[in-house]
Amino acid sequence: MKDKQLPPLRAAHQVQLLQGGVAFFPQLVRDIEHSVHEVRLETYIFHFDPSGEQVAEALVRAAQRGVAVYLVMDGVGTPSVPDAWATRFDEAGVQWRIFQPLGRLGLFIPSRWRRLHRKLCVIDGRVAFCGGINVLDDGCDHHDARLPAPRFDFAVRVTGPLVRSVHEVTAQFWWRLQAVRDVKNIDLAASWHDLEQAVRLALQTRDDSGGLASTLAVNGHSRATLLLRDNLRHRSRIERAYRKAIGEAHEEIIIANAYFLPGRKLRQALIHAAQRGVRVRLLLQGRYEYFLQYHAVRVVYGVLLRAGVEIHEYEPSFLHAKVAVIDRRWATVGSSNLDPLSLLLAREANVVVVDERFAQELRTRLVQAMEHDGRRVDPASYANRPWQQRLLDRIAFGLTRAMIFLNGKRY
Repeated sequence: MKDKQLPPLRAAHQVQLLQGGVAFFPQLVRDIEHSVHEVRLETYIFHFDPSGEQVAEALVRAAQRGVAVYLVMDGVGTPSVPDAWATRFDEAGVQWRIFQPLGRLGLFIPSRWRRLHRKLCVIDGRVAFCGGINVLDDGCDHHDARLPAPRFDFAVRVTGPLVRSVHEVTAQFWWRLQAVRDVKNIDLAASWHDLEQAVRLALQTRDDSGGLASTLAVNGHSRATLLLRDNLRHRSRIERAYRKAIGEAHEEIIIANAYFLPGRKLRQALIHAAQRGVRVRLLLQGRYEYFLQYHAVRVVYGVLLRAGVEIHEYEPSFLHAKVAVIDRRWATVGSSNLDPLSLLLAREANVVVVDERFAQELRTRLVQAMEHDGRRVDPASYANRPWQQRLLDRIAFGLTRAMIFLNGKRY
C-alpha cells in the first residue's frame, strides 16, 4: 500500500530534547516510576548493563504495583534476555516478547532482515518518548567494550496529541505479536477511552491521598507529528518527509545520520538544494563499525561534494543520531537511518517538530559537534584516496544493492 500523503502536523505539544543516555534514562525511569496504569516500551537493543538494569528495575517495580507493562525487543538487537531477568520479569508480571528471533539459519533468510528498529515508549497515554537511543549504556558497545567517548544520540519526550498515536501503534503491534487474527476489528478508539478513564481514576485516587497530581494532557506550543515506516504500509513515508522539507528549504539543511546511504531521489534533493544556494551540511559516522556501513556511503561522497554539500565525519565516538534541522524551524528526531536497509526493511519511527525554539536547540548541538568533534571531508583528498579504498567502497556498495535486490526491491 502506497502513502497518499504525510500525516498532518498538530498543535499543542511540549517537546523536550534529550541528548544521550545521561539525559534519556533518568527521565524515562522517572516517568515509569510515576506510571499508574500502563507502560509500553519498544526497543531494538535492551542490554542489561547498569543503564539497562535501571530501566528493567523500573519496569519490574511498575508491574509489581499493578501497572500493565508491555516490553518488545528485537531478535537481532536483543537475541535473548538473561535468565535471571527473564525470571524477574515473569514473576513481577512484565509482559515481554522478542520480535522475530533469528532461529537456526539466522540472517541467511532475507525475510529476517526486516527488523523492529523503533525506540518508542508511551506511559499512561500521557507522555511518549521517541528517538534513536537504545536501552544501552552510552559508554559501552553491546559487547561491553568501553567507548572512548559517549555515543552521540538523541531522543525526545513529548506530551500532547501525538501521544495517542504512539499508544495506538505500540498497542496494535503488541496485539499482532499476540497472534490476534484480525487486528482491524480491535477498537483503538475504545481502547484509548478506557485508558483515559482508568488513568483519570488512578490519578484522582492518588491526588486525594496526598500523592502526585497530574493531568492527561499538557498544552504546549510545538506542532508535531509521528512518522512511521513498516514493511507493508508507509514504506516511503519518512524519506518523503525528508525530501519535502529539503525541497522547501531556503537557507540551511543540517542532517546527522549514523548509517547514511541515500537513494537517488534523496541524493538529488540534497544536490538540488545545494545548487540553489542552500547550505547543506551532513554529520556522518567517522569511526569504523561495520564494513557495509563504513565503506558503502563513501561511493556517494563524490557527487555530493561536487554539488557543494559539506560532509563532516564525527570522530570522538560512535555517531548514532538520526536527526535533522532545516531552516532553523523544521526538525526531526527518530530511529530511521537514511540508508536502504532502514528505509526499505526496518520498522522505524520519527517525530517531526515545527518549532523555532526546539529546532534552534537541536541545531546548536549539531553545529557544535561538527565544529569541535567533526572532521570536514576535503574534496581533493577524497578524489585522491588510494585505489584499495575505492575498491572496498565499491564492493560494499554492490553488496548493499544486492541485499536489497534479494528482498525484491530496487534502490
